[in-house]
Amino acid sequence: MPSIFDPLVEIIHSGALDSWKKKNEDALKGLFGSRYEKRAQNAVALRAPDMRGSDTGIPYAAYIHPSNADAGVFGGMCFAIFPVEGGPCLVAMVVGTQGLAPDEAFLGRPGHARKMQAISTWLNQKYGAGEQVAWAKQDPTRVDIDVPQSIQREWTAYQRVFNKYGRYTYALYKPTNDRAGTVAALSAMLDVMFEERGYTPLKGYEEGAGVTQSAWFSHLMPKIDNNQVVELLRSRRFVILQGPPGTGKTRMARLVLVNEYGCHGQSVQFHPNTTYENFVGGLAPLQNEDNGAGVLGFRFAPKRGFLLEAVARAAESERPYLLHIDEINRADLGKILGEAIYLFEANSESRREIDLPYDFGAPFHHRLSLPNNLHVLGTMNSADRSIAIVDVAVRRRFAFLSLWPSLDVVVEHGCQLSQRAFKELLSIFVEHAPDEALALVPGHSYFLGHDEKQARVNLRTSLVPLLEEYLAQGYVSGFAESIRGYMQWLESL
Repeated sequence: MPSIFDPLVEIIHSGALDSWKKKNEDALKGLFGSRYEKRAQNAVALRAPDMRGSDTGIPYAAYIHPSNADAGVFGGMCFAIFPVEGGPCLVAMVVGTQGLAPDEAFLGRPGHARKMQAISTWLNQKYGAGEQVAWAKQDPTRVDIDVPQSIQREWTAYQRVFNKYGRYTYALYKPTNDRAGTVAALSAMLDVMFEERGYTPLKGYEEGAGVTQSAWFSHLMPKIDNNQVVELLRSRRFVILQGPPGTGKTRMARLVLVNEYGCHGQSVQFHPNTTYENFVGGLAPLQNEDNGAGVLGFRFAPKRGFLLEAVARAAESERPYLLHIDEINRADLGKILGEAIYLFEANSESRREIDLPYDFGAPFHHRLSLPNNLHVLGTMNSADRSIAIVDVAVRRRFAFLSLWPSLDVVVEHGCQLSQRAFKELLSIFVEHAPDEALALVPGHSYFLGHDEKQARVNLRTSLVPLLEEYLAQGYVSGFAESIRGYMQWLESL
């Protein structure tokens, strides 16, 4: 199917410098009044110098900010292609050598880098065929950081480009023989660039642009389903579902227990007072029975904790048994596990056992090992900063899956107001939140409501208090005014 990008794709894959400027002018002009509105041509200016025969100059074509001079160094964000001999042009997003201005406002935002990283991941997975064809820098403003040496060694055809512009490049795509990948890279990168300058694809291209955006956005906030959780439990045995509040972590864990394990398991909940004795086992007071002598009182005897009970039940059959631990990081997991942490090794080469401090009866008595059919699934709220941090030793023994907010759930169970509120708040977090704050984005359960009346109640009584807590705790201090503006809009509904 013909694409509006076909002229530019032909330039990239031919790499021919004949009529270089004219061909690039025609390719750029063809984008306006078709994919983007006519006025969008005021957002970019073309630089395409003919440098054939130059020993020092690097040929390129760049869409730069129109405030730059007609010649000489330029600043700000630009989209560029770099032709090389005997291969396709390198496709790149670049910061001008003169600096970030006039685009410093969004080049320094976490969202711009976040989008380019998601686009890069998507291109690698969809079009890389096992090889790296895309790369994105963590921070576009760091012009002191070069393209990684690993990429320079692999992409040797572009070494002259790296030598001159490597430090200023923050996203790359190396075209393959599959031109569909080039179209995908162009549509994703150019749509982001024009969106940053206030222009989105016109109606005729909205659907296709939305499909592309959804594809790379899925790598920014990947979707997780029950099957993925079950597959990971089967291979790793010990898994933790982590994510912001309201994403349905507990609900998913319970559905897995009911539907995938046939209720063969149990759910327990951790809290700050959970101890080793509660989880593994210890001495507990038991009331003495009346032996006829009228002597009553208490004695201490070994009592199994949640883990020992789960081990005993799992040992009764070969069926997979699931121990679901809700809010697993609300207690100090390292202390609660104690020496039992040694047992949490999914792929141990030999059977692992530990000595227990007391005789807990059959089937373990003084020795404990975890049967292979015992699986552990924990859920963890990544927004709760007041609780214990899961330490490195524990993290190494568990596989982690992140559960993110889902627009699909809001579309299915929410009204138009719910969907708008969700999209706007999600956009604020994606654009402005640093990585540690992105994990705080409220989940889809805050936006459910079949009609606007119910949605308004939910937003004001559930979402607003959560955002107020974020502000009070300083969790969103870097973009507090955006959050306050959003809250003012909610209160006006």
